[in-house]
Parts: sequence; structure tokens; C-alpha cells
Amino acid sequence: MDSEHLIEELTEEEKMRQGNISLILESYNDIFSDFDPRGYSEKALSDDFLLECKRAARDKDPEMGFELRILLPKNKRNLSDESRIKQRLKLHFHKHFKEKHDEIKSIKREGISWIVIGLVFIFLATIIYAYKGFIFNLLFVIFEPAGWFTLWSGLDKIFITARGKKSELDFYRKMANAKIIFISY
Repeated sequence: MDSEHLIEELTEEEKMRQGNISLILESYNDIFSDFDPRGYSEKALSDDFLLECKRAARDKDPEMGFELRILLPKNKRNLSDESRIKQRLKLHFHKHFKEKHDEIKSIKREGISWIVIGLVFIFLATIIYAYKGFIFNLLFVIFEPAGWFTLWSGLDKIFITARGKKSELDFYRKMANAKIIFISY
């Protein structure tokens, strides 16, 4: 017996207690945006559905793997729709995982560029410091704070801004690797 048949035999309470994400829905439409008229294979996901998935996935270990169990009334299930919905969910989660990964990578690259520019400004300020005259004093006054500002801004991008995006990346990584199962209730 495969896992879907074993799950079918569990009581509703047993289904909910297992360490997976279980969401009870009234229909397939609860997964998708009410404002999108397209079919299940293209339709935008509902913000409420995604928010509930984020809340439920928060404490899940991405290395352990888990199942996203979508519980629906038995009389409203349709296997062909479920197949398209699974593909749509996987596509959505993989796409957003890649986007977040690329965004964090870009932020870190930009941060490194800012650090290099800041170090160049600081180096120029250090060289100019040895010279006397109004122009050299003016350049020193411009380069020194500019150097520190860009250096610290670069560090902020790498260690603060990128870290702030990590929770979304982790969520999409978890969901992209999750097994999606539809269950009757």
C-alpha cells in the first residue's frame, strides 16, 4: 500500500496530529485567488492559503521533509484537478524559491560591491590625508565619511538585508520539497 492509502485509513484526529502540514479546505478554490478566472494549472494562489502554509511550516525542519496534506470533503474531490493543482503548487513553490535565492545572491553581490567602493574611498582618504591644502582637505572630508558609509551599507546588505529575506527562502525551500497529498474527510 502506498502512503496515500495508509493515510486514508487514519482517523481525522490521527491525520492532524502527525508532524506534517494539514489544511482543511471546503473546495479546491480555497487554494486559489478568487480574482483569477484561469484554470487550476495557471491560477494565482490565495494569499490566505500561502499565509496559512507559512504559519504551519514555520517550525518544520527542511532537511526532514514533510507532507502538505490538503483535506477536502470526499464528494468534492476530483483526481484530474488534484493532479493539475499539485503541479501548480510545486511550480509556484519552486519558482518563488529560485526567485528568493537569486534575490539574496544579488543583495550579497551588491553588498560586496559597496564594501569594495567603501574601502577604495577610505584608501583614497588615507593617501590624501598626508597632503596639505584646501583641495586635499576638502577631498579628505568627502572621501572619509563616504568610505565609511558605503562600507557599513555594504555590510548591512550582506548581514542584515539578506538575512531578513532568509525566512521566505526557507519557507519556499520547505514547500518546494514537500510532498503534496489530497485526503478526504
